[in-house]
Amino acid sequence: MRIALFSARTFDREFFAAANDARGSRAFDLQFFDTRLTPATAALAAGFDVVCPFVNDQVDAGVLRVLASSGVRMIALRSAGFNHVDLSAAAALGFTVSRVPAYSPHAVAEHTVALILTLNRRIHKAYARVREGNFSLEGLLGFDLHGSTAGVVGTGQIGRCVARALIGFGCRVLGYDVTPNDEARATGVEYATLDTVLAESAIISLHVPLTPETHHMINAGTIARMPRGVMIINTGRGALIDTPAIIAGLKTGHIGYLGLDVYEEEEGLFFSDHSSSVIQDDVFARLLTFPNVVITGHQAFLTREAMHGIVETTLANIDAFAAGNVSGNELVPSQGTGPGAGLTPRRGPDR
Repeated sequence: MRIALFSARTFDREFFAAANDARGSRAFDLQFFDTRLTPATAALAAGFDVVCPFVNDQVDAGVLRVLASSGVRMIALRSAGFNHVDLSAAAALGFTVSRVPAYSPHAVAEHTVALILTLNRRIHKAYARVREGNFSLEGLLGFDLHGSTAGVVGTGQIGRCVARALIGFGCRVLGYDVTPNDEARATGVEYATLDTVLAESAIISLHVPLTPETHHMINAGTIARMPRGVMIINTGRGALIDTPAIIAGLKTGHIGYLGLDVYEEEEGLFFSDHSSSVIQDDVFARLLTFPNVVITGHQAFLTREAMHGIVETTLANIDAFAAGNVSGNELVPSQGTGPGAGLTPRRGPDR
């Protein structure tokens, strides 16, 4: 079976090639493409059975029609998120679509905590100062996490890992989820309404999937309900946040800290080296001007353990498809059309 992996980076090649080699006579024919999957590049998949996209690849109706006419029969996502796939169009064209619902929730959770600590103790500023021989402590004042209230919005596997870590620091953790979790309660999470979480938390961390209901859930209205100086962390999906509203909050000081691993318009920006060119996204460039903002380029998932889990689950999904079986990780449309609308996974999302 021939598999085309788009947006393939060095780490994709390393882990997929090693796992495929270990399959011996059961090895797949893997082809790695550096380019993103878009209408302009979809023709590269001609003759392949499976296309394996990443989070910023374009898997809309137009791309899917090109893939279908090229003989592709399966879309094997190597991510938990699936808001970039038009599942209704995929179903109509006869595709099987699978994803990786869980790999290492600890990877994203630990990166979340790293952003919190970096912002709070100004590690990014202190590091730059010391390298220049500046050992002044002015402007580096932080606060104790112990005794602080943190809000975890979304208590799936990742959210629960973040909550446990913050409870370990001595935080009071408020949780919000449409389906409260008994395991989270047992570890000390206090469930509350979203308004209460936003109003009472010094730190707010987002761990919900991107759906029509959660799109821009952090906006001018919700920011106004947060305490002045709040820290907002987003390692979920970029469009959970209305970026212009965030910038307005940073300018007034209502938002005291911002940590992002995702960005709403990250397609064509993240996962590539732009160090020798001018960034054309004025909104993103504005974010980079604030000293109390730390942005990483969608790397929260990137640990050895997570990559191993992603690769093994992706290949197992393809194995099941090849054998005419169901892996349990398939995605089917429920109601609505277009990416992110009315989508139903056959297993609950790893948020």
